[in-house]
Amino acid sequence: MKPIKIVGVPEHFNLPWQLCIENGEFDEIGIDLQWTDIAEGTGKMCQMLRDNETDIAVILTEGIVKDIAAGNDCSIVQVYVESPLIWGIHVAANSKYNLLADLENTKVAISRYGSGSHLMAYVNAQNQNWNSDELQFEIVNTIDGAVEALTEGTADYFMWERFMTKPFVDKEIFRRVADCPTPWPCFVIAVRNEFLEANKQTIALLLETINNTTIEFKDIPSIDRTLASKYHQKLEDIQEWLSLTKWSQKPLEEKVLNKIQNQLFDLKIIDKKGTFAEIVKAV
Repeated sequence: MKPIKIVGVPEHFNLPWQLCIENGEFDEIGIDLQWTDIAEGTGKMCQMLRDNETDIAVILTEGIVKDIAAGNDCSIVQVYVESPLIWGIHVAANSKYNLLADLENTKVAISRYGSGSHLMAYVNAQNQNWNSDELQFEIVNTIDGAVEALTEGTADYFMWERFMTKPFVDKEIFRRVADCPTPWPCFVIAVRNEFLEANKQTIALLLETINNTTIEFKDIPSIDRTLASKYHQKLEDIQEWLSLTKWSQKPLEEKVLNKIQNQLFDLKIIDKKGTFAEIVKAV
């Protein structure tokens, strides 16, 4: 059995991986897939790839593109979720801020620098014609940290995946004032280059296995109820999320990478653009 370490967020997007592991599908192809949930998100996973603490990450597209541009020696081998991530923009339930416009020049809670919550704050600022140089950040690590920061007033708003944050809205801990969808496919699969070069055939088998599951994922009987139960969601919210979410089995296209890099460059999140061959590798 070939041991492979993989990380991803503990969210509904990654249930296909859990099902494959539980059903022994990776075992059948000689892969001991060791999955670790990373609640801190993309910034932490980028660091784990850099430090050889994981071989693969299922990771936000903009975060890993930024980190590869900054020297992370890994490559994107495939798009995992084609649809955008819908970032909810949240304030504390009792916040004095009611409209998105009210949040200009306030402090945003982020999981860490380089994370999606950090990068999307710039995208949102650009969308609203705010001066992104004026953005202020409070590092909170996890969604629980964001609850504490917004409740205590050390930060004013928090951007996180809308549906995973919905239970906090339902419990009147947060209020959602707006949405900010990513202008690109939200999740990709990234692999350390050293590991990829030594294990291309194994990675190809792994991708084939997960792709076979994601193709049929929405057709699994009662998958909406399974998701609602596992991730503590209302059934109607999960059904809406499923209707909006599209998994992918294809590589990242060069024109999509160019769009992402151009926007990150315009936002001064990256100071140089990598080539397609440097960032995306065929398996």
